[in-house]
Amino acid sequence: MKIYVKIYRIQGEVLLAACDEELLGKTFREGELKLEVKERFYGGELREVEDLGGLLAEATIANLVGERCVSKAIELGYVDSERVLYIEGIPHAQMAKLLW
Repeated sequence: MKIYVKIYRIQGEVLLAACDEELLGKTFREGELKLEVKERFYGGELREVEDLGGLLAEATIANLVGERCVSKAIELGYVDSERVLYIEGIPHAQMAKLLW
């Protein structure tokens, strides 16, 4: 399985949206929480999860959904496993780099 990645460049920021391939277009709900994995936001290019490292290195902000995306970001040190939100068992994490 691969991941979808889409890169947005906005006012000096590089936003990376990435999700596991099989989650695109799905909605997850748990209590008051709702996670929509919208095709227009996440549905960019299909890539190998190993490509995520280089993409995260360039990103200033990242929005990640799915076991493969979030696990790789944790493995690479971009996301703290204690900060991952789970909705219907689906991991979701956000990253922002602070530039001094």
